[in-house]
Amino acid sequence: MANDQSIVVTSPSRLLTAEAFQRLADVPPEIEWFANLGNKATRRAYENAIKDFMRFTGIVQPDEFRTVTRAHVIAWRDDLVQRALSGMTIRHRLAALSSLFEYLCEKNAVTHNPVKGVKRPPVESGEGKTPALGDHQARKLLDAPDGASLKGKRDRALLATLLYHALRRDELCRLRVKDYKHERRGVPHLKIHGKGGKTRYVPLHPAASGLILDYLDMAGHGADDAGALFRPIHSNSAGDQVKAITADGVYKIVRGYSAALGFEIGAHALRATAATNALDHQADIAKVQEWLGHANIATTRIYDHRKTRPEDSPTFKVAY
Repeated sequence: MANDQSIVVTSPSRLLTAEAFQRLADVPPEIEWFANLGNKATRRAYENAIKDFMRFTGIVQPDEFRTVTRAHVIAWRDDLVQRALSGMTIRHRLAALSSLFEYLCEKNAVTHNPVKGVKRPPVESGEGKTPALGDHQARKLLDAPDGASLKGKRDRALLATLLYHALRRDELCRLRVKDYKHERRGVPHLKIHGKGGKTRYVPLHPAASGLILDYLDMAGHGADDAGALFRPIHSNSAGDQVKAITADGVYKIVRGYSAALGFEIGAHALRATAATNALDHQADIAKVQEWLGHANIATTRIYDHRKTRPEDSPTFKVAY
């Protein structure tokens, strides 16, 4: 063996000091769990849920989660019920807390998940509560923005992209200019960056394509392939900005135009509208599942209202 100096490794480019290395090694698993949540929407929802639980139980330090029992979780659930939160909201909050404890179990920080076995509110029904617009309402919404101004052109293109492709708000905000320029088998496609890091390609509807082109022609960022497709108006006028419109901004746009038309809705209603419309026009439900980016077809069935239409009832098939 060579002298002891041969096994000493020095790295002049070391990025972490010894102090910083130890500080990271001491990060509680509760903080690790939260840092690992990659999706911004999930992170926001889980953060709200955990903060609510901490307020209820009086937890201040991360390691106090290790003293939580099932009785604490049941008491919190009952408090959520008393506050008249919806069953879906309560289930989501319990799911967030359960996710944290599953991670703590993996890290051997706790011996079990106290959320397991806690009864959750039943699913209210097999149908979604998000309203879907009728065809005439969807047409009115598409025509609502002023087609002469930059804001109007952007908003019309944005609404068409939602209504014709059933995108989630976050998916629309993540679109880049290059994402609408894809072509598969000679057909223009949208490249959509979905939940969980999954990517899907959806044929670009001609009506939406034309409106996007009109918007980009006036906005002037059609050649900025890496930049955001839909931007705040001040970013468009600045020319060198690539900041995307926010999910909250999309919500306000949909809310504003729909309220002016007399049917105030949120942005998710446009996804429900597109899915319902496709199914009503005999689209294959498995294809709609893929189109929406649903992991489970049961989620897609929420939008299938064909079974509830009176005219489709077996009653009208009876003949004597």
